[in-house]
Amino acid sequence: MNLHEFHAEFRNHVHSVVAERASNPDEAFPQEELVFAELAMDDVCTAGISEAPEVCHWEGTIRNAKLRISGFSISADDTRIDLFLTHYLGTEHLTQLRDSDVAGVAKSAVQFAANAGSGKLSGRLDPTSPILELVETLERRWHDLDQLRVIVLTDGQTKSKHFSPRDVEGRLIQVESMDMERLFRHTTGKPRDEIAVSFEQAIGRPLPCVHVADPGADYDYALTAIPGEVLRSLYERFNTTLLEANVRSFLGTRKKVNAGIARTLEEEPGHFLAYNNGLVIVCDEASMSRGADGQVGISLLKGLQIVNGGQTTSSIYFASRDNKDLDLSHVMVPAKIVILRAGDDQGRETLISRISQYANSQTAVKTSDLSANRAFHVQLEKLANDTWCPDGTGRWFYERAAGAYAVAMLRDGRTKAQKTRLQEIIPTRRKLTKNDIAKYHESWRGLPNQVALGGEKNFAAFMSALDETPEIVPTAIDITWYKEMIAKVILFKATEKQIKAKDAKDTFKQGYVNIASYTVAILGQRLGNRLDLMQIWQRQDTSGPLSRLLWDWACVVNAVFTRVGAGAQFSELAKRSATWDAVQAAKYPDIAEMIPELRVLQDA
Repeated sequence: MNLHEFHAEFRNHVHSVVAERASNPDEAFPQEELVFAELAMDDVCTAGISEAPEVCHWEGTIRNAKLRISGFSISADDTRIDLFLTHYLGTEHLTQLRDSDVAGVAKSAVQFAANAGSGKLSGRLDPTSPILELVETLERRWHDLDQLRVIVLTDGQTKSKHFSPRDVEGRLIQVESMDMERLFRHTTGKPRDEIAVSFEQAIGRPLPCVHVADPGADYDYALTAIPGEVLRSLYERFNTTLLEANVRSFLGTRKKVNAGIARTLEEEPGHFLAYNNGLVIVCDEASMSRGADGQVGISLLKGLQIVNGGQTTSSIYFASRDNKDLDLSHVMVPAKIVILRAGDDQGRETLISRISQYANSQTAVKTSDLSANRAFHVQLEKLANDTWCPDGTGRWFYERAAGAYAVAMLRDGRTKAQKTRLQEIIPTRRKLTKNDIAKYHESWRGLPNQVALGGEKNFAAFMSALDETPEIVPTAIDITWYKEMIAKVILFKATEKQIKAKDAKDTFKQGYVNIASYTVAILGQRLGNRLDLMQIWQRQDTSGPLSRLLWDWACVVNAVFTRVGAGAQFSELAKRSATWDAVQAAKYPDIAEMIPELRVLQDA
């Protein structure tokens, strides 16, 4: 798939979702731009660029300033905020955009951030406003945020992806574009393409190294020492994208700086090179040149990833963030750099995976960290491809690898008729990602507060649970398990569909996914042993009586959230174990009619 094919497929995906939703009389007629924003934000979350963005289209004015956002993301510890807004063109062919176009669009989100941070916006909002939590967080944490970004989502192609930071109300706001080219990189598994460092710009000269070139190998090799300030700057700019190939992510303990590293940075910065084990870096391209002293050094690294040393890199960043007096000028970090040579993409990615795995093998690495290729996902993908729905005309699609759905559409839908037929067989509403499966599985398992942490964190917890308690799924998942899993998906979607319907707006005003997750969790807890999931699979829907029960119980869950929240956002309430305790303690309506999917209890 090339960039233009990706653009065409993404456009088709937007149109198919719009058509699908337009056919549902219970939903408001969808706008293309809003659907585009939703799909783009899903991809941004899947790529790990941002933590579970919340779609929220809001615009307003303060004096002459126009404010607009399309969504936002707040990290779990309130230290990083991303603001999203769209620049949707809807053109058939990929359009080139000037940097000034993106800067002009970004201005309304920058203005939003400035007015929120200065306290000018919170007093103008209704207590139930979906952006109230965001505005209050910006106001409260304005000077303490590690990162504040404005990300412009566009279906065009921009020349620049990162723009000069804006100095607003005493803090820097980073501005980025997430265009078709950047989305394509991440969807096709090449996010590192945009990560580059010029040492001639960073330190004023090539980085001295020992370069080992082997014409018979599929890589070159270099040994060097990288200045601590360069690493700090790289992490600040690219964050965890820099560590995507590191099988032991540092995400889970972001705020905990390794004590030994912190102590060395503060007390013995000149000895860091001697004490630290160093980094292992892979890159797609390296440029060598001679410095003024005639010594060969690295002038440019492009497409780089840190596959070992993620804790060192992130600890240097967080230590310098927490201690403004920390001097990194004498800190050097040993590094082994593997420079990949041209070859087939699969071979290169396999090499990277093995380097990452073996470089981290000095301490235990859970197989869940290499999730996409583990047996569970491979088996699930095969079952999805081989199992047809009861009508014999359609099936579900499990996207084990990011972008697999788009690739399938391009590969098997070469003509318009073929594509239409394929969309009938595997419509977007039946596409499931790894994060989706984790969401539906863990909701049913009674962990809705874990699900509320967001796609990536819930998925990581699900994978860890498979390691620690493997019996939560069969050793070899079979067709019965698969059909029952899809039934749980259908239950969740049926609940969410009801509470998002137009005539439900007076009752359900926010947190639709959270309410659905908690409702399914309660259903699984109270009626799980009695519910015949195979009936749901056969029907590919819930019966009228079961749908009405889901509605009644969702109303109770919603009421609990409203009562315990005291005006707080449901998305934050849903993360608290106390909320789950309150939902479990609530009284739910008795079953008032016969539910076909419910087995009759047998007398002892």
